Amino acid sequence: MKATKLFNAFFESEKSGGVILLVATALSLYFSNITGGEHFVAFWNQDLGSHTMAEWINDGLMAIFFLLIGLELEREIFIGELSDLKTASLPIFGALGGMLIPAGIFLLLNFGTPTQAGAGIPMATDIAFAVGILSLLGKRVPASLKVFLTALAVIDDLGAILVIAIFYTDNLSLLNLGIALGIWAILFVMGKYFKVRNLIPYLVGGVAMWYFMLHSGVHATIAGVLLAFAIPFGDGGEKSTSYLLQHFLHKPVAFVILPLFALANTCIPVESGWQQNLLHVSSVGIILGLVVGKPVGIWLFSYLSSKSGICKLPNGVKWKHIFATGFLGGIGFTMSIFITLLAYDDIHIIDDSKMAILVASLIAGLIGFLSLKMTLRKLKH
Repeated sequence: MKATKLFNAFFESEKSGGVILLVATALSLYFSNITGGEHFVAFWNQDLGSHTMAEWINDGLMAIFFLLIGLELEREIFIGELSDLKTASLPIFGALGGMLIPAGIFLLLNFGTPTQAGAGIPMATDIAFAVGILSLLGKRVPASLKVFLTALAVIDDLGAILVIAIFYTDNLSLLNLGIALGIWAILFVMGKYFKVRNLIPYLVGGVAMWYFMLHSGVHATIAGVLLAFAIPFGDGGEKSTSYLLQHFLHKPVAFVILPLFALANTCIPVESGWQQNLLHVSSVGIILGLVVGKPVGIWLFSYLSSKSGICKLPNGVKWKHIFATGFLGGIGFTMSIFITLLAYDDIHIIDDSKMAILVASLIAGLIGFLSLKMTLRKLKH
C-alpha cells in the first residue's frame, strides 16, 4: 500500500497535533486543580450570546473538525485506501469489531441503569493521539500499518458520527432538518451537475445548514460531514476544491480547534476519592471497553475476516502488530468525551466519565506503545 502525498501530510499534522493535544489536556487539568481553579472552569462555562463558550466550541468549531473528517473519508473512499474493497475490508472489519465489542462490554455492565446511554463512549478512537503515539516509534513502523491505523480511525469516526445521528438525537424538528437537508441537496447539485468550484457558496451554505441542523435536534456537527460530500471532489488532484480545503484545514484543526476542545472539556476538578468513582459501573464499562474491548474487537474481527478470505493482511504486518495497534484504538479521548457530553446531563456522571476516559486512554496508549516497540523491534532497519 502506497501512502499518498496528502495522507503523509495528514499523518504528520496528526502526529504533531497529538503532542499539542496532550499538552492542552495537561494544562487544563492543572489549571482546574490549582488554587482559584474554579475561575478557569467558569471561563469555559461563561455565556457568550445564546451559548456558553464550551458549547460554541463543541457545537460550532467541532463542526469544522467533522468537515475535515468527512473530506478525509471521501478521499479514502474515492481514491485512497478504501477505494479497493479487498484492501479496505481489513480496517472496515477491524473498526466494526472495535465498536461492537466495547459497546457490548459497556452494556453488559450498564444495561437497564441510568448510565446505559453511555454505550457509545468506548466505541470511539482519537485519530490525533493514536497516530501521534504510533509516530513516536519512527521508521520501524511499516507504512502499511500506518495506513491501517489511520483508515481504522477514520472508519471509526464515521461509526461515531452514525451513532451520534441515530442514538443521540432528541426532540427532532422535521422542519429544521428538512431545511438543512434541502440546503445540502442544493450544494450537492451545484457541485455535481453545475460544476461550481468556488468555495464561497459552499461555505455560506454550510453555515446556514449548520444553523438549521443545530435547531433540528440532530447534532450540528453532522452538518460538517454532509458539507464535505457536497464540496466538489473532481479527480481529487491538488487543484480540486476538496483537496484545497482539506489541505487548508489540517493545521487549524490540529493546532487550534482540537486543543481548544481539550482545554474546554478536560477542565475536571479532581476531588478526593476520585479513584473510588472509577469503580462505578459506568466508569468500569468505559475503561474495560477501551482497554480490553478495543484491541480484542479490532483483532478478532480483522482475523476472522482475513481467515474467511474477505480481506488480507498487509505486507510487512503480522497479527501481533494488529493486536498491539488495537490498543492505540483504545485511545478514545476527543470523540469519547464528545459522546459523553451528548449521553449525559448529570455533571457528576460527565466528570466521572471524562476521568475514566483519560485513565483508559492513558493505559491503552502506554500498552499500545510498549507492545509495538517490542513487536516491531526487528523492523527497525
